[in-house]
Amino acid sequence: MNDNLIIRNAAVWGHPGPTDLAISGGVYVDLAEVDPTNATTLDAGDRLCVPGFIEPHIHLDKVLLADSIPVNISGSLDEAIEILGARKASYSSADIIDRAGRIIRSAVANGVTRMRTHIDIDTGCGLTAFDALLDVRAQFADLIELQIVAFPQKGIVGDPGCEALLREAMDRGADQIGGMPFNEAGPAESRDHIEIVFAIARDHDCDVDVHIDETDDPDARTLEMLCAATIAHGWQGRVTAGHSCALAGYPDDYADRVMDRVAKADIHMITNPATNLMLQGREDSHPKRRGITRVKELLERGVNVAFGQDNLRDMFYPFGRDDPLELAFLLAHAAHMSQPDEIEAVFNMTTNGAAKVLGLSDYGTEPGCAGDLVILDAHSPLEAIVEKPDRRYVIRRGRVVAETETRRTVVAE
Repeated sequence: MNDNLIIRNAAVWGHPGPTDLAISGGVYVDLAEVDPTNATTLDAGDRLCVPGFIEPHIHLDKVLLADSIPVNISGSLDEAIEILGARKASYSSADIIDRAGRIIRSAVANGVTRMRTHIDIDTGCGLTAFDALLDVRAQFADLIELQIVAFPQKGIVGDPGCEALLREAMDRGADQIGGMPFNEAGPAESRDHIEIVFAIARDHDCDVDVHIDETDDPDARTLEMLCAATIAHGWQGRVTAGHSCALAGYPDDYADRVMDRVAKADIHMITNPATNLMLQGREDSHPKRRGITRVKELLERGVNVAFGQDNLRDMFYPFGRDDPLELAFLLAHAAHMSQPDEIEAVFNMTTNGAAKVLGLSDYGTEPGCAGDLVILDAHSPLEAIVEKPDRRYVIRRGRVVAETETRRTVVAE
């Protein structure tokens, strides 16, 4: 296999005019360093190019469970968790590996080259799902870079023995420690939950990625707790808060105070428009809360915001195909991001914004960056979000790992 790749006429997003790119040994290099006679050449045709879409929040252990579980009659988060608890008793590594692998292949075809997945760890399922995802990470390493978050969805304080399992997962290769403090019995237990998470993070020198206030309850306060703990432990820039649905329901004065603290703590925020549009506000009369955190207000404060698929064809959310452009389209509507600069901001969330969440130092097309690229059959972020076009080529570490070309013909009468 040729170790050198030259991409001609690439319209790299954020860069003026089409350019030529070179990848050697899996990383971008100066074009002059590659002999064209000793390289594979690909013509991007002045199409829009990005250095790989990034999926920063998904649950690969739960994907594609919808066909093998009871229907979530209420459609609520609580019932979904209840159904999941029963299903986890019959988890098998082979089943998890198969389901996760199918979604990874689909995501790669949609241009995703890096992904962060939360994996349930509790005293009910132990480390079964985690061990399976270690195998998935190794098996698909040539297609995608996968980060694993050890995630205690059932709580830590309320699930005695979970902390030891989380620590074992970190020892055995988890990348980040997760949490879900609002799923504890009350505020005191939520604070203890957060402190345990930071103790594990300190002991393993790892980042923190927690599910925060995934509820319509405007009295939920774990985001503010997380801000205080982040600053107290000196973990600024190393913490991600996923969902933060309650923030949308706070009174404006309290929401402003909390968002100022999020900015001060330098916490990354992830909204999950597909799942939370489906789950939140179900018990409301009109007007209904929609579960999307305050995206615009956070961006105005300089907070890094990204978005993720979260759940996919399971008890939480019956749809989805982990296409970042499909999610961008949803978020643009849900967050009222319609102006040109706002559309650019949405596109940034699944690229540079998500790269910051994952802590990537090698994201981009500059020399030394990982040799990933997605060539879209579009010429602007707006066209990409509207059309959700073919990902003509998906390149991972200098190797084409997916190609898509759709033929469409309108037959005249």
